Amino acid sequence: MVENTVLRGGLPAGLRRAGVAALAMLFPPRCIACGEAVGMDFGLCGACWAETHFLHTGLSCDCCGAPLPGEAEGAVLCDDCLAHPRPWARGRAALGYSGAGRRMVLALKHADRLDLVRPMGAWLHRAAHDLIGSETVIAPIPMHRLRLIRRRYNQAALLAREVARLSGQPCIADLFRRTRATPSQDHRSRAERFANLEAAIDITPRRAAAIRGRPVLIVDDVMASGATLSAATEAALAAGALRVDVVTLARAAKDA
Repeated sequence: MVENTVLRGGLPAGLRRAGVAALAMLFPPRCIACGEAVGMDFGLCGACWAETHFLHTGLSCDCCGAPLPGEAEGAVLCDDCLAHPRPWARGRAALGYSGAGRRMVLALKHADRLDLVRPMGAWLHRAAHDLIGSETVIAPIPMHRLRLIRRRYNQAALLAREVARLSGQPCIADLFRRTRATPSQDHRSRAERFANLEAAIDITPRRAAAIRGRPVLIVDDVMASGATLSAATEAALAAGALRVDVVTLARAAKDA
């Protein structure tokens, strides 16, 4: 029947397929990291794939997602999480913060590469799938309004929305708020990073009821010392969250 050949948008299926094929010829898929030709949209070329260290395979820390040597069963913690216990329950990371992975994270943060949100959101969702339950609320690390004005978008919020879309769980983009502007964490010691974030993140009052008695998954782009995630976790627990887990796009192998 004619109805079977017409898609929801009103175009015949055959015409739509022809249009997609023509676009693919005019704009062939490119590696999202370097721009080389690849075989599929949102893919990586061989060289960039080799430079991108996905952490969902192999042994990793159950609390921060850092890669660990060897093989083991059950929850295993890295030396950093053993030495500095985290306030959250479990943590995952999609990538190691090095090579092509680091370049892509920086491109999303500083070069307006919003096309990276879709594939990066998929990587995050894959890394965090075992942390997401039917009652989980997903929320990003917040950005202070002055920094948001300069950057125009919060990359953690974009990633959190994509994870929420893929998982079918709610995302509360403004669950957390920055109560004061904080200087950059770059080139600070661990102690300085935690001091810099002290009392800098809390819960938006009108959102507090939405997480009371429910698990929360916090999404951020990079974890180094864990100071930012710790501040947000403590705020969520103080507001009555049942449990807090975290997932980051990338895990820095060593704290700066």
